[in-house]
Amino acid sequence: MLTPQWLDELRARITLSAIVGRTVRLTKAGREYKACCPFHNEKTPSFYVNDEKGFYHCFGCEAHGDAIRWMTDQQGLPFMDAVKELAAEAGMEVPAPDPRAAQQAEKRASLHDVTAAAQAFYVDRLRSADGAAARAYLARRGFAQGVVEAFGFGFAPEDRQAIPRALSQFDEPMLLETGLRIDVEGKEPYDRFRGRLMLPIQDARGRVIGFGGRILDGDSNPNAPKYLNSPDTPLFDKGRTLYNLHRAAPAARKSGRMIVVEGYMDAIALAQAGFEEAVAPLGTALTETQIEMLWRHVERPILCFDGDKAGQKAAMRAVSRALPLLRPAHSLAIVRLPTGLDPDDLLREQGANAMERLLAQPAGLLDTLWDFEKSAAPLDSPEDKAGLKARLLDHVETIQHPDIKALYKRELLERFSAFAFPPKPRREWTPQSFSGGRKAPWQGKAVIPALSQEAKSRLERAISGGARDSFVAAIIAGLARFPDQILRHEEALLGLAASDRNVGPAIDSLIEAAETLDLHGESSISLDNGLPAPPDKTRFAFLDDGTDPVDAREDLAEAVSLLVERPALEAALMAATARFDQDPEGSIAEQASHRERLLALNDRLKRFGRRRAAAAESRN
Repeated sequence: MLTPQWLDELRARITLSAIVGRTVRLTKAGREYKACCPFHNEKTPSFYVNDEKGFYHCFGCEAHGDAIRWMTDQQGLPFMDAVKELAAEAGMEVPAPDPRAAQQAEKRASLHDVTAAAQAFYVDRLRSADGAAARAYLARRGFAQGVVEAFGFGFAPEDRQAIPRALSQFDEPMLLETGLRIDVEGKEPYDRFRGRLMLPIQDARGRVIGFGGRILDGDSNPNAPKYLNSPDTPLFDKGRTLYNLHRAAPAARKSGRMIVVEGYMDAIALAQAGFEEAVAPLGTALTETQIEMLWRHVERPILCFDGDKAGQKAAMRAVSRALPLLRPAHSLAIVRLPTGLDPDDLLREQGANAMERLLAQPAGLLDTLWDFEKSAAPLDSPEDKAGLKARLLDHVETIQHPDIKALYKRELLERFSAFAFPPKPRREWTPQSFSGGRKAPWQGKAVIPALSQEAKSRLERAISGGARDSFVAAIIAGLARFPDQILRHEEALLGLAASDRNVGPAIDSLIEAAETLDLHGESSISLDNGLPAPPDKTRFAFLDDGTDPVDAREDLAEAVSLLVERPALEAALMAATARFDQDPEGSIAEQASHRERLLALNDRLKRFGRRRAAAAESRN
């Protein structure tokens, strides 16, 4: 019996590029191999082989598969012969074949014949006298005849027994299994689609796998659903299907974008207006599988939603599904349409240019997340604001990729701090308010926090060498010089304070000072005798008086990020080591990963210093 586990083991033991490379000339392209597609004629390579993921894919003709599929589709071998040949190369013994699996594969092929015949029947009925009302509806919607034919519009008559008469070559069980008929206990089976405008739903290869039907006269039956789709069948899984993908994928390669709308009529309206790269889910919120399908074609698909509250909630459902899946360069873009308009309405009322303008300036996933949560509830009290912060961090915790998770957390906390801690009113200080009557060591009016003597001592010790190393000391001095950056990095600094007792008191003093400081003023934190010079001052742009303040702040932000990342990685390494007894293999793999990231981080720390030292030497 060929179990899924056995087949996965077979695929894992096979190097796909070696199999494909026997008959196709492959060229290395990063982590993949590319070639001109063997399944269709082309001059520019659009066929890729990925050994890590174990599949090949052609962006021209949508050919896609693994090593077994390659042997059956390209070499022409029967399934079992392909498996046996690959197993021999992998040194695996083939289990006895499962007759049920072969029977199911044969049944799927037969079901495609059923859906193809049903599609032909529906198209024929649209052209008949029965389809007059459906044709009138299409005319009112403004669909051109070419579009009607290209998308395969049809009509299902009101007759409850039309399908078995029209498709008499197929038995009742097959009609039921494709979802064309409904069987209710104690009653005669009847047609699922009646009196509806019909659309075929096709897979990535263009084969009909299901249907969608739109009611024509909702007034006569107000309880009937406006849209009705096929149920899940051996051919059709609505969570794994995107309407119009087989047409949109080639168009997306030309335009560089994929547009996702809420319904298939919107996708067709966009296609008629020239936006051929539009797809739609089928009556459900966008699923994780559908997001991955979109990412195979473009790195940042554009999701279009209505501008009302329902559309906003739909956008957030998609955002929530995407967050755990995020990886470098892969995200979502969001377009919110004017309130009360769907894509079809917008195109009819304002034209294609209006849609193009919206698509040219979509919102990012992070912006959508921030805007939604900020407007989700009143923010009048400290408790309300704390609730906003908690909701944002809950979303961040779902992100699996560590670097993206850290960046989202940092950006959202910066926005929250700017919102929750607005600058306090300026207060004028005179030179006499400085300790000892000395003037401020910076130009212009400034507000000086009244630090306690104990807080001043903490900062002096940390900057002059009491911190863990010169890098820490320099960052504390940099934050004292640019205190407007303290609350921006508050969350990260608090985490560092918890992990490093030597620097914790100094960080507490910095946050205490920042909370009383006018962050819009060109002010810094002053001590009785001025700030002590930190070790290796020349290494850091944010401590150099000759550095532009904007560049200095960017340099300081990078330094804080590096500083905070190190203890987090060290803690993760310790946790992985502690799990060795319970999970030796997982522990070793995790330790190796964390050590690799620590080495990379230490290299970044070294480059940070060398870069600054080199810049200083060049000026001299």
